Amino acid sequence: MVMDHQEPMIKNVTLSNQSLIGKLNRWQWWVLVGLNIFFLIVGQAAAVLLGRFYYDQGGNSKWMATLVQTAAFPILLIPFFLIPSSKEPSNSSAPPSFKILASIYFSLGVFIAGDNMLYSVGLLYLSASTYSLICATQLAFNAIFSYFINSQKFTALIFNSVVILSFSAALVGINDDSDGPSGVSQWQKVIGFLCTLGASALYSLLLSLMQLSFQKVLKKETFSVVLEMQIYTALVATCVSVVGLFASGEWKTLHGEMVGFSAGRVSYVMTLVWTAVAWQVCSVGVVGLIFVVSSLFSNVISTASLAITPVASVIVFHDKMNGIKVIALLLAIWGFVSYIYQNYLDDCKARRTRNNDSESQTGSLS
Repeated sequence: MVMDHQEPMIKNVTLSNQSLIGKLNRWQWWVLVGLNIFFLIVGQAAAVLLGRFYYDQGGNSKWMATLVQTAAFPILLIPFFLIPSSKEPSNSSAPPSFKILASIYFSLGVFIAGDNMLYSVGLLYLSASTYSLICATQLAFNAIFSYFINSQKFTALIFNSVVILSFSAALVGINDDSDGPSGVSQWQKVIGFLCTLGASALYSLLLSLMQLSFQKVLKKETFSVVLEMQIYTALVATCVSVVGLFASGEWKTLHGEMVGFSAGRVSYVMTLVWTAVAWQVCSVGVVGLIFVVSSLFSNVISTASLAITPVASVIVFHDKMNGIKVIALLLAIWGFVSYIYQNYLDDCKARRTRNNDSESQTGSLS
């Protein structure tokens, strides 16, 4: 699972959030922005590297690796209770029933658990750098699903991004990946590639379904509502992972894993704990950037951070960055830039439209 694994889909900062941000002076605002960027980038990179470390040191439970991706969701309760919810306008539509909300959260939570499992299998059979490069394809899948499900425009820049990221994934797919985990057969590497690619596609589908839920069912995209969805879906995903852990029988091997963990028993426990914490720290950074700046800026940083993990894996695990991987990384960055620039153009257009509407309303009042 990557940063964006719990990326919220908010279009604008709410009015109450804007009023709170307005109380900060410029340097306080920049400190807050920098802190959230740090949380996002470091959280994502640390989570992926710790996940690879877990496997390298003798961990082998795919369900445990899946569980830690959402198990620390109570951390999200901190910003949920510290940041006040926006006030609903008096003419707001009636909220959906409990049964509808429960069905949405349950369905999405089950999908997230399955998506996390695919990511866990991918990381088991691939090096951290290869895994991260394949994860970059989620942007291409996101553009495709957004076009069909959310009626997003498919511009030339978005098309360019999809094509370039597809080429990047294809290069990674044909790469020998000789620096991959020891004892992994070529067939298992193919499984790892397909699982990671499938996880990226499923995650992008999840984002589009979340956006559709906000538009058609919840009919609002405030900070608190998105955070609620993150918390409840993570709760469901955690429960599903626990059930999978016991139903598969993997729970019986956990004690043996801990005893045989190369770095020691304490390191085994701390690896799992800090992996779980790292994923939620990343989520706090994503939500924090939406609160302080905008969803566009949060998406930009989330996207850019995908290119940092392969570099970090080279430094930490000494993964080999051969010519094919370097070209794939450059293509991924090219695809990122195209995607981000299109979002920037869309944001500028939306701002101009809002300013024109505001000026027209002011003129009519005068």
